[in-house]
Amino acid sequence: GTMVFCTRCFGNFSRKGYTHHLSSSPACNLNSGDKSAAHALQYAMPFDDSEVHPMTVDEDDDGDDNMNLDNNLFSGDYFGNEYNAQDFGWEEGLEVEGVDSGRSDSSDDEPEGRDDMQDLGWEPPRLLSPSGSGLTQEEPGGTASHVTEADPTAHLRVEEALQQPIQRVSFPMTSAGKPIEDRGSDAAATAGYQLYETQLHLETDHDTSENMYAPFASKLDWQTARWAKLRGPGSTAFTDLLSIDGVPDKLGLSFKNSKELNALVDLLPAQRPRFQREEIVVAGEAYDVYFRDVVECIQALYGDPEFASHLVFLPERHYADPDHTMRLYHDMYTGKWWWAVQKSVEECTPGATIMPIIISSDKTQVTLFRNKAAYPVYITIGNLPKDIRSKPSQRGQILLGYLPTTKLEHISNKAARRRTLANLFHACMSAILLPLRRLGVEGMEMASGDGVVRRVHPIFAAYVGDYPEQVLVAGVKTGECPVCPVPRDELGEFATANSDGEDPPLRDIDRTLAVLATADESPVEFMRACSNAGIKPIYEPFWRHLPYADIYLSITPDVLHQLYQGVVKHLVSWIKAAYDPAELDARCRRMPPNHNVRLFTKGITSLSQLTGREHGDICRILLGLIIDMRLPNGLSSGPLVRAVRALMDFVYLAQYPIHSDESLSAMEDALQRFHDNKDTFIVLGIRTDFNLPKLHFLCHYLLFIYRFGTTDNFNTEYTERLHIDFAKEAYRASNRKDEYPQMTLWLERKEKVLRHERYIQWCENGRPPLHTINPIHSKRARHIHMSRYPSAKAVPFERLAERYGANNFRDCLARFITQHNHPGASRRELEELSALLPFAFRTVSVYHKARFWENTFSLYRHASDDYDVIHVTPSRLDKRGQEIPGRFDTALVNDGTGGSLGIKGKWSSYG
Repeated sequence: GTMVFCTRCFGNFSRKGYTHHLSSSPACNLNSGDKSAAHALQYAMPFDDSEVHPMTVDEDDDGDDNMNLDNNLFSGDYFGNEYNAQDFGWEEGLEVEGVDSGRSDSSDDEPEGRDDMQDLGWEPPRLLSPSGSGLTQEEPGGTASHVTEADPTAHLRVEEALQQPIQRVSFPMTSAGKPIEDRGSDAAATAGYQLYETQLHLETDHDTSENMYAPFASKLDWQTARWAKLRGPGSTAFTDLLSIDGVPDKLGLSFKNSKELNALVDLLPAQRPRFQREEIVVAGEAYDVYFRDVVECIQALYGDPEFASHLVFLPERHYADPDHTMRLYHDMYTGKWWWAVQKSVEECTPGATIMPIIISSDKTQVTLFRNKAAYPVYITIGNLPKDIRSKPSQRGQILLGYLPTTKLEHISNKAARRRTLANLFHACMSAILLPLRRLGVEGMEMASGDGVVRRVHPIFAAYVGDYPEQVLVAGVKTGECPVCPVPRDELGEFATANSDGEDPPLRDIDRTLAVLATADESPVEFMRACSNAGIKPIYEPFWRHLPYADIYLSITPDVLHQLYQGVVKHLVSWIKAAYDPAELDARCRRMPPNHNVRLFTKGITSLSQLTGREHGDICRILLGLIIDMRLPNGLSSGPLVRAVRALMDFVYLAQYPIHSDESLSAMEDALQRFHDNKDTFIVLGIRTDFNLPKLHFLCHYLLFIYRFGTTDNFNTEYTERLHIDFAKEAYRASNRKDEYPQMTLWLERKEKVLRHERYIQWCENGRPPLHTINPIHSKRARHIHMSRYPSAKAVPFERLAERYGANNFRDCLARFITQHNHPGASRRELEELSALLPFAFRTVSVYHKARFWENTFSLYRHASDDYDVIHVTPSRLDKRGQEIPGRFDTALVNDGTGGSLGIKGKWSSYG
């Protein structure tokens, strides 16, 4: 007979059955609309039990021709089809097929003896926005506003452009960066670790060819010394250990206490300079500053054998296409600053090699209770790749000095105290960086780790710090932008290009220098001139006499403090104020364990003192938490969702390890979309303005990426990590009294031990050539790495189905073995052979983790040295007998035809 095909549930019915189906299934009835009879006849077709006539689908037809545009057919939306009867206006109590009415038919599903409300916390009723409320309702102003939507294909185009083979354009002047030929032969003889070996022989009078561990007597002697200086307890505890009768003799140690060990360590040659103390006088008061010779510091970095094969000597322009129309930016040498400075220096003194100097500073607490602080200053060079500068284990950063941490409490006037602190900071930094004034212009001969000598010009390029450091360094007032002169009450506006297509105006360094030149005049006139120029009255800024320096173009973006601890922190607080905190926390608790997603089992609204990593974890789930939540008073959530989406887009785009012109345009577009929708927070009464310096600085991200490369060149997260090694641990090694001489000595000895350790590793590896040591990214032949031992041994097939959900494991294993043994067999033959395959075992070993490494994009840090991890873990009981839920990650497996983007050529595998 004639059967009717339902386009909602894809079922076949008789005419009478179809009518009954529509009455019992309102979702299908809604899909059918007011034309059920015509709709049924249109899709009526003869049905024969012996033959099924498949529907013919035209792949070129998008299906719009047969759609009634005046009455959209509902088949579920972005959030699924789990709506109750009230959402659709159906009769109360009507049972709907496939729609959860929100009632519980039985309480037997809950485990006995467990109170979910107590374990997980109370959850309020779910309040869903009406379907499409964020897209079709009027905006808060009462009229529909212009909506700037993101291009759904832009992300794929951006990613594809970043994966193209690099087209390199070298610096055109052939004299730039050339080695000095008549200096190379002498330096090459002592290149690499040969120089250290020679110095070691002179200092210790030991033959290193007989004992590579000298001045230590043996390998055990050296390993004990290394443990004591790097991992061991304090010097007193180590002396007490060695004072135990027989311990030094049984270990064969050449030292019997910490004093004798320190004497041996002091014999080791120092690669990095010693600290010196100098008094800085400001406003009639003397302050101690501990610092190193900046020239010897950069020589140590430039001449380190571990970095010899990675040093960059000339700028380059990188493109993603052969026509050189789409430029790429990643490491510092691909930015525009290096190219421009190289050209300027080369025109005056041909044969120059630019050494970009990167300075960073940040005051940090070294105690938990006594409010004791340290003020370290770090230095590195842009010739090192960012992958070396960003890893503390590579030792690509050097502690340059400790600045005074005085609060000048004896100065009662707060304004005078702030001015004195600023002048003290700049006076100390001027003394530390004084040698760079002459060397930046004249240059100096310097040998790299391979012994090649070049004329190097160390030029101050960038200063890395959080907002208080940026304000202090630039000499501007708190609450203002350290880069541009925009007024405070206009910080919340989006700084777009003017009608001529030029960037917004920046602070004028020439005007600032002209004002600073009047410092010798009366103090009143000087302060008035500084006030008119919008700067603090600093008599001698450290950057004033540095060649090629523009401090307003040297303040770099800060992902940690500006994005995560700044903009994201503000955004989370606004969302807490806009939505019901109980519902936000409940949604956090409902989330199942998932890959690379942190579970906030107590929600996010009660959290305080969050780290940058925790704010990053919140960013992963923030948009999903609010996507269908209602705003108070029936306001549309569309602008708020779009504002959050835009800001999340900017946060993630800003952290790309490589950028193209198109990805930077996408980042600027994301910021524009946020500003187009940000007024929703004002309508909700959450904000009155957006005059936040950190939010404003986002407008300058493109400028500094163009100049210096991507933001991971200068993230303050790296220097925050250095505080542990160079400030906190050094302070703990002191006796807390007159700590700086002890801290600096402890650091010098630690650096000597680390240098000697690398020398010993080089000897133990057979003294390999320099270009083979210290690879940044090790190439792995295997993409999947399993642990040596399984997580569970001898798991029966039945238990695999019970605990792991692998119901068809035996059949799949049989099919895999059969296909491997009979690759040419047909599908029918494979089924027959696999059904007859005998198994001599009934148990298998199970691995709960699989580590893998993706190398399809190995040009940049997209291909990390770190493995990713897939978890397949069944539920288990903890020590208190409470159940820990299982975790089964979903993986996309490449069938061999897929690329690193999109899902084409990949199939899902569920753990």
